[in-house]
Amino acid sequence: MHILVVDDNREMVAILFEYLEARGHTLDAAPDGYTGRHLATNQTFDVIVLDWMLPRLEGPEVLKQLRAAGCDTPVLMLTARDELPDKIIGFRAGADDYLTKPFDLPELEVRLEALVIRATGRGYRKALQIADLKYDTATLEASRSGQPLHLYPAGRKLLEILMLASPAAVTRERLEQVLWGDEPPDGDMLRSHIYELRKSVDGDRPDKLIHTLPRVGYRLAESGLALGSKDYINGKN
Repeated sequence: MHILVVDDNREMVAILFEYLEARGHTLDAAPDGYTGRHLATNQTFDVIVLDWMLPRLEGPEVLKQLRAAGCDTPVLMLTARDELPDKIIGFRAGADDYLTKPFDLPELEVRLEALVIRATGRGYRKALQIADLKYDTATLEASRSGQPLHLYPAGRKLLEILMLASPAAVTRERLEQVLWGDEPPDGDMLRSHIYELRKSVDGDRPDKLIHTLPRVGYRLAESGLALGSKDYINGKN
C-alpha cells in the first residue's frame, strides 16, 4: 500500500514508518493539515492516516475539503479523541474508519488493508503465506502443505486477520469486532470458531501455527518466532 500519514507528532510518524515500511508498504508524511490536503489532492495514495489535532488545518476540516474536491481516497482517522461525539464528527466529515490512540500496530495495518480492499472491490489482491500455510484473499482458497483446507466463512475472516498481523497477536476484542461488529453474541463463541480454525489449519500436525496468548488474544506464526515488543504501542498489551 502507498500510505499518506498526516500527523505532526514526529515520534508517532517514526513508529508508523518503521513498522509499516518493514511490512512492505510505502509511506509519505505531512506535518500539518494544509500540506496533507495538498499531497492528497495532487498525488495518488491507496489510503490516508489522518490525525485530528493538526497545525494550520485540523483533521475534520481536511476531510471536508478533500471530499468537496472529489478525493475519494479512503481515510482512517487516528486520534486520541475517543468520545462518541468526536467519532460522529469524524465520520460525518468523511472518514471511512476511526481508530483511537493508544492502538495496536497490527490492528492499524489490518484496518488499512480492509479499507483498500473495500475501496477497490477486493481488487487489492494479496496472497498470504506463513510457513506452509497459504491463503488467497481474492479466491478465498486456503491450503497447508499443498492440501486444501475447508473453512467456514468465520474461519476465513479469522485466518485472514491473523495472517495479516503475523507474527503479532490480535486481541480478542479485535477478532470479535471482525466477526460481529459492536454486538458480539453471548458466550464465548470466538473460542469455538478458533477451535474449528485450529482443527483445519493445525489438526494433528506437530508444527502448530495458531497460538493462544492468555489475556491477550491469538497469534498465527511459526512456533520459533517470538512476539516483539515493537508490535504494540498499547499499554494494555
